[in-house]
Amino acid sequence: MSDLLARHRAVMPNWLALYYNEPIEIVGGKGNRVVDASGKSYLDFFAGILTNMIGYDVPEVREAVERQLATGVVHTSTVYLLRGQVELAEKIAKLSGIKDAKVFFTNSGTEANETALLLATYARKSDQVFAMRQSYHGRSFGTVGVTGNRAWKNNSLSPLNVHFLHGADRHLTQFRGLSDADYIKVCVDDLRHVLATSVGGDVAALIAEPIQGVGGFTMAPDGLFAAYKEVLDEQGILFVSDEVQTGWGRTGSAFFGIQNHGVTPDMMTFAKGLGNGFAVGGVVARGDLMDNLHAVGLATFGGNPISMAAANATLDYVLDHDLQANAARTGALIIDGLREAAPRLPIVGDVRGKGLMFAVELVDPATGEPSPALAARFMEETKKAGLLAGKGGLYGNVLRMAPPLTLTPDEAAEGLGIIVNALEVINAEVVPS
Repeated sequence: MSDLLARHRAVMPNWLALYYNEPIEIVGGKGNRVVDASGKSYLDFFAGILTNMIGYDVPEVREAVERQLATGVVHTSTVYLLRGQVELAEKIAKLSGIKDAKVFFTNSGTEANETALLLATYARKSDQVFAMRQSYHGRSFGTVGVTGNRAWKNNSLSPLNVHFLHGADRHLTQFRGLSDADYIKVCVDDLRHVLATSVGGDVAALIAEPIQGVGGFTMAPDGLFAAYKEVLDEQGILFVSDEVQTGWGRTGSAFFGIQNHGVTPDMMTFAKGLGNGFAVGGVVARGDLMDNLHAVGLATFGGNPISMAAANATLDYVLDHDLQANAARTGALIIDGLREAAPRLPIVGDVRGKGLMFAVELVDPATGEPSPALAARFMEETKKAGLLAGKGGLYGNVLRMAPPLTLTPDEAAEGLGIIVNALEVINAEVVPS
């Protein structure tokens, strides 16, 4: 055991997960690669859990932060005017497509989702909320309540009365083999049945991830949330799209994940990649919803000058370099390559994704059951080969990867080669020849 690992275990909580049998310390980064304390280089396909959205040591971001540091002002709080906050809010409001949008900045996705839930429950005068099975929305009291994954829930206590909907669970027996259209119809019928049987009075909102992050990049078929929203609108129920992982062009086919469904939500939450490593989150919502709260509110560090400098520079970089189009191109290279390899690899149960957000589900080749052990084995094999990946899923058997949006075609091909080779090695270990 390394000295740093021993010190970590002595003072950090034991539920703070670390990857790998021998965890690494990342000490340097440039472009889409990082270096650990031993000097080993890795192509980063997880980007700090989708956070280093445009890679490492980006001059435009570094220089923007340095300019702000040079003023001597790191923090003033939101009781004073913050130019960077206003400029970023203007950009996000315009990009959101939400009518008369206003923006509130926080420090994280968890805080952003808490704010959205507050806005919705206050506006609707109801504690009832719909969420999705297999979802993850944060680690706070309220967001754990709308998280539909038992591995991330410490107890059943919640300030909210939550009902969980179908939409990303097509692996279940009753949904296997259904077409997208039939699955959407079944889900909408179930929503109407929940409204008729399980709720009492008004429901505040549905909160949903267009692609479930911790859930292993499972996703509803395009159009489901538009069909859901038709039903929600009949009763005035609000729709919150959690874009913490799917925003800013990552899916390639849309700038925000929910746009793949052809619908504009009442609110969107965001965080992670926007600051390219600097802490930033927030909510963009209809102005009437955002302005509706009667109590005074602020976020001490939300909208701070340093994070706003980084976020403005990051968002400008994404737009100026059309990284949404790059995500579509390079993501297709990887996803198509994985799908081509999958039929000859019995350990691969599924390949899924959009743009630079893709996943491989590993299963026991004899039974087809989820195999967390094979996922752990994959992590060690790709680490050895110089690639950082992530894992998750409802059963802990999914390799989920989301490289920086600046990934080049050569890097995509390199990463694909490492992934396929690792799968081949593991497949050979467990499938009799």
